Amino acid sequence: MIKVTIEYKFRGNVDLPENRYAKDVFFRVKQAYANHEKMSVSLVFTQNKLHALKTYQKGSAIDELENLELYIELGEILNFKTDDAKKLKNSILFINDNAHSNFNIKKRVKLANKQHKTKTDKSYMFWDIENFSSISSIFNDLIEPFDIEDKNIFLAANPDSLYLKRSEWEANLYDYGKTLNSFNFTKCDHGKDVADDILLQQYIDLKLKNSDIYMMTFDRELKERFVEATHESNNLFIMGR
Repeated sequence: MIKVTIEYKFRGNVDLPENRYAKDVFFRVKQAYANHEKMSVSLVFTQNKLHALKTYQKGSAIDELENLELYIELGEILNFKTDDAKKLKNSILFINDNAHSNFNIKKRVKLANKQHKTKTDKSYMFWDIENFSSISSIFNDLIEPFDIEDKNIFLAANPDSLYLKRSEWEANLYDYGKTLNSFNFTKCDHGKDVADDILLQQYIDLKLKNSDIYMMTFDRELKERFVEATHESNNLFIMGR
């Protein structure tokens, strides 16, 4: 957590991502705002980088998405528009999700809460579909091989994401004979991290034990929160980088 101070006036706090460019982005954006410069996503990326982000990025553009989230959060605190950043974020997610549909998620999923897998009775999935919407790979590599029942799959999305991507999600789910409402799907309120909070609370309320838990997200903070909330008898699997 780092304080956002403009001309000695405290405006709020943000979580600084743990990547090599985040601190530079933070100070660059803050300085531009203090100097009354034009606020745009060009404060986060160079023109060459913006061009490169139009294609698949090795590592799923995780650092770039984290820094975009930082910029968007600063926009909320300092009250400047971040529509261009949100549009770029959705574009990056779409491009990289298409690429992810062709790789084996099973190889990327790692046991997060213990050294060795223990015996379990059931399997559950908590799916941050806003952050990880690679539907075909989720089904082909996890849901079908591990026979995860529809009633044990939990998803959440906010109205903005639903408006932008629902038709795409439903079209891809149709291939598997499903809709969003086939699962425990929650339409959230507006706001940052609302879907994350709902998924986590659903997980906590279930008080699961002796289960395999699959947490499908690229969001670092949500992964950490799930690890903290996991009973020692469960096997928690999350996406690695």
